[in-house]
Amino acid sequence: MTHGNPKADEPAALLERRGAVALITLNRPRALNAVNAALSAAVGEALEEVAADPELHVIVVTGAGRAFCAGMDLKAAAADEPVMAPGHEDWGFAGLVNHYIAKPVIAAVNGFALGGGTEIALACDLVVADENAQFGLPEVRRGLFAAAGGVLRLPRQLPKKIALEMALTGRPLDAAEAARWGLVNRVAPAGTSVEAALELAETVAEGAPLALQATKRLIHRSDAFGSDWEPAMWDENEREWQAVFASEDAREGALAFAEKRAPAWRGR
Repeated sequence: MTHGNPKADEPAALLERRGAVALITLNRPRALNAVNAALSAAVGEALEEVAADPELHVIVVTGAGRAFCAGMDLKAAAADEPVMAPGHEDWGFAGLVNHYIAKPVIAAVNGFALGGGTEIALACDLVVADENAQFGLPEVRRGLFAAAGGVLRLPRQLPKKIALEMALTGRPLDAAEAARWGLVNRVAPAGTSVEAALELAETVAEGAPLALQATKRLIHRSDAFGSDWEPAMWDENEREWQAVFASEDAREGALAFAEKRAPAWRGR
């Protein structure tokens, strides 16, 4: 795959299939993948396509060129142009930050991810970053705040004092510091985050699709409960367990283990 400048008629995001893994690339490198309506629509539509494809189990999101995403397209915003996907404003910024997909999503942060770029990473389940990547929410320095999920998700993924300092000062974190605080799962040598993220995605994709999706739902929904002793939380856990335990894949997993072979998942 090349990360050069796209032609004028190329889409604002690209979708590639790598076995059971989908690779979605933000494709406005000359604008450092700043988010406009075209990019939001292209990413949102790609996510919908992957969600509906039973052969794809995991998603990797990255950026073309030297940046992951520079945030909102300020030129578009200054011209009062919309930056959300037309007709799908509910998908949120970049067609992604409020667009829940049942399948695991991994961000491959291949350069700086400031403002909305950090918010895209926060919306992903896992993050792999180039060692030269940067994360930051500089919105307060522009008279704004990180309204695309930044101020909502940051204190759920970082210690609150660290999240507050990051959001109130706008000071960026490099990849090593982001990893130290748990914002990044893995740091890769410069220029290799996509390869590292695809490798991680392939490892995730070895799991059964229904089990992966139930696991993702429960982990995210657990934030809604104040205690892990609440009966409602265990009721939800039981509902997910019953559905997964009754699946063909659960039987296949046990049979494959007994026969000492790799399982052949069917997603049902």
